[in-house]
Amino acid sequence: QVQLKESGGGLVQPGGSLTLSCVISGFTEDYWAIGWFRQVPGKAREGVICSSRDGITYYLDSVKGRFTMSRDNSKSTVYLQMNSLNLEDTAVYYCARRLRRCSGNENEYRTWGQGTQVTVSS
Repeated sequence: QVQLKESGGGLVQPGGSLTLSCVISGFTEDYWAIGWFRQVPGKAREGVICSSRDGITYYLDSVKGRFTMSRDNSKSTVYLQMNSLNLEDTAVYYCARRLRRCSGNENEYRTWGQGTQVTVSS
């Protein structure tokens, strides 16, 4: 059974940094994509960034130059590094998996983590 588990959320001041982790288990395919999505209460979930073996794809212009992703295959973990955080980055962040290529459409992801809260506040 494929499972994803996020961690690393918390409270951070504006301008600060945070790294989220997404531990992946239960599958052996070597061509897959991990996307990060975020959601605030009352709004639809939105795609943020995605990584596959084809590279990194950004779905939000507001995070370009501030967020990036990396992988540690030995730990089956994907990371979301977030720098220069601002109040608008406050949300629950989810990682999600789909086979092969990235997509900004959440409906194309079959497996989701439980989410981790990121709060940017002074």
